[in-house]
Amino acid sequence: MTAIKAFIAGCAGHVLSPDEAAFFREAQPWGFILFRRNVDTPDQVRRLTDTLRESVGRADAPVLVDQEGGRVQRLAPPHWPAYPPAAAYGRLPANDFLLRREVARLGARLIAHDLRAVGITVDCMPVLDVPVPGADSVIGDRAYGRDAREVAVLGRACAEGLLAGGVLPVVKHVPGHGRGNADSHHALPVVEAVREDLAASDFLPFRVLADMPLAMSAHIIYRALDPRRPATVSRRVIGEVIRGEIGFGGLLMSDDISMNALAGTIGERARAASRAGCDIVLHCNGRLEEMKTVAEVVPTLAGMARARAAAALARLAHEPEPFDAAEGRERLKSALAMGSVGAET
Repeated sequence: MTAIKAFIAGCAGHVLSPDEAAFFREAQPWGFILFRRNVDTPDQVRRLTDTLRESVGRADAPVLVDQEGGRVQRLAPPHWPAYPPAAAYGRLPANDFLLRREVARLGARLIAHDLRAVGITVDCMPVLDVPVPGADSVIGDRAYGRDAREVAVLGRACAEGLLAGGVLPVVKHVPGHGRGNADSHHALPVVEAVREDLAASDFLPFRVLADMPLAMSAHIIYRALDPRRPATVSRRVIGEVIRGEIGFGGLLMSDDISMNALAGTIGERARAASRAGCDIVLHCNGRLEEMKTVAEVVPTLAGMARARAAAALARLAHEPEPFDAAEGRERLKSALAMGSVGAET
């Protein structure tokens, strides 16, 4: 049996280079992630996802993407619809909460339809973060709202829509990025809130969706939880909070370790995330030499991490539910018009 390494890799462009293909064949990453640099046309993306799986010899190797809608959408017009940000669903008529839930599920189901058609099987959403006044705008309208219970309900609707379409959701950024005072792509956010406030709001959506197959960690220091280490590299936060208080039992992946919130070399970051309790290390920038370093330091996928990975992929065993995409797009467009939110679908 092939030994799979506990990381997810990116690639540089629209096609795999011979060096990339040879590396993936040897290193055997668990999965892959695509970005705008990897996306041209539907046919090209389909060929790329096929080639990625061929490189590791596993037809079920997951291929991930960040396809939230709004400003985080890797598959974009003119070849794919422009979807609204998560906040659009929270702005639908407040007196019809069931409508909000139904439309959020529909939006995610349509995204799943698009992704499955090109061989993408994991979408890094829903965003379960709960923004607070004064926080950095990196989350902003990527969140479903500012009420933790509403975020939980609409986040679950989104996750269910993806699963119905044969795509795995990734809840993020656990245990909560909504209070972050910086964009973790560029700097390390520090949250000063007391634990009681974190538990009452930030953790709540993640507790409600603790049964989801995949989650992504936050590169944030929470003074009340671990005053020295960001959650991604903190055994205390992962063990006591994410696995303990929140109760998440699925596969935990780091956020991208090439983001500037983390200190140290790429190898040191990858090793620290693995040792802290991340099942999978996510490396996104597609730089081959960095990927080689990650592959050297992360463990083989084994034990509970391997079991969690298998359980996640088992959620894809069924065929997507029957769905009329054209009719669904019309329904989404009409529903969003009620909230005065434009969506070109």
